[in-house]
Amino acid sequence: MPFSKTFPRTLKGTTYPVWEEVTLSEVEEKEAEELAKKENSLLMKECLREAEKLLLESHYKAYQSDVVRLAVSLFDKVSSHQVYHKERKAKERFDALFAK
Repeated sequence: MPFSKTFPRTLKGTTYPVWEEVTLSEVEEKEAEELAKKENSLLMKECLREAEKLLLESHYKAYQSDVVRLAVSLFDKVSSHQVYHKERKAKERFDALFAK
């Protein structure tokens, strides 16, 4: 199922916006997914380093499982890039279609 998102478009003389649906092509969706994968991989590595650093700074004997658990928690807090990139791509297409 292709990724789609609706955006409000304001028309002169109307009070309420018209909602326009933008659907990404398979190529655009795959590009967004690949970018998200690359960023998420780098982000997880950074989260692992940060988790280990936090545990060591707090004088906690860092077991690998503790580091991984904390890294996953950090990652959950700052990730969700895949949907973000798809939404951004859809917004770019919306702006291009309905540029003033």
